[in-house]
Amino acid sequence: MCGRYLLTSSVETIGASFEVDARLNLGARYNIAPGQLIPIVRMNEKEGGRELAAVEWGLVPGWMKDRPVGRLMINARSETIAEKPSFRTAFKRRRCLVPSNGFYEWQAQADGKHPHYIYLAEGALFAFAGIWESWIDPKTEQAIETAALITRQAYSNIQHIHERMPVMLASSDYEPWLEGEDPGQNIFDRMALVPEGEILFHEISRQVNSIGNGDRSIIEPVRG
Repeated sequence: MCGRYLLTSSVETIGASFEVDARLNLGARYNIAPGQLIPIVRMNEKEGGRELAAVEWGLVPGWMKDRPVGRLMINARSETIAEKPSFRTAFKRRRCLVPSNGFYEWQAQADGKHPHYIYLAEGALFAFAGIWESWIDPKTEQAIETAALITRQAYSNIQHIHERMPVMLASSDYEPWLEGEDPGQNIFDRMALVPEGEILFHEISRQVNSIGNGDRSIIEPVRG
């Protein structure tokens, strides 16, 4: 799974990288957690073209009568996304890109879980494959937009940290992912992904465990 990530690139860099008019007020965030607002790139359903939008991390399917309480649906497995009622409609109709500069996973060891920072060289910007939904709150009649990251089996070089990882799309497949009409589950076998050889990682301190810790120091390597 993926339960924390970071986004530190400027809004100008995000706009240029994803070919979108980036008007959100974004600052560097080193410890993004479930339930928080996150920026996504999606197709504008009314006007066409791409847009940058802020949604809550934790998908709420539009058909739900009540908003889930407790554990949020922050991840959708690529192997079953086309079948699961909670995700299949968004997978067919409401895909998105989730800009990121890296993510965190925890390795289980005898003395507890050790967090690791997983990223590209120089903390380069990339995108997770995601899906989004709009849910109408029956009490307020307000639309609440939410999203989930899509996960897959981890690359062999980081499986010792965690068995799952988010789908990291190569820039050449940003457009096919957003605009593609093929809803087939095996689409992930044909997507251009960030190559395994470009993935870097190192262990970091347990500061990241608390969402109150959100400055650059949390990505510094643990010194042995």
